[in-house]
Amino acid sequence: ELTEEQREEVDEAFQLFDLDRDGHIDYHELKVAMKALGFDLPKQEILQILQTHGTSTQRLLLPLATFQTLMAARIAARDPREEILRAFELFDADGKGKINLDDLRRVARELGEGLSDEELVAMIEEFDLTGDGSIGRDEFVGI
Repeated sequence: ELTEEQREEVDEAFQLFDLDRDGHIDYHELKVAMKALGFDLPKQEILQILQTHGTSTQRLLLPLATFQTLMAARIAARDPREEILRAFELFDADGKGKINLDDLRRVARELGEGLSDEELVAMIEEFDLTGDGSIGRDEFVGI
């Protein structure tokens, strides 16, 4: 069972990529909607989803309700540690294995969060178990 936030995320992905607003998404719309939710599938797998679950019209289309069901199953099957590591990589954009003040500042700015450097430093200090002024992968997973 998905959380309310996860259900909203699935609905938003569908609405955002249902470009023609017909309540169905085609191959290209499905591919980008799934990618937005963290599922980067090869062409054959996307086609298989459409052939198995899509409507049988001239073009293979997937209605919102089916998209919701399929994404709920995939989200529920995710490995939580893998999700945490994916989040870590979003912060550690240059792949150095640590999140520093610049990384936090960048992510806060991208998310539109108006956090001061003092607040960001306090976040690092709270979770920095090694005292090196950054948050390593293991420290991040422990959060």
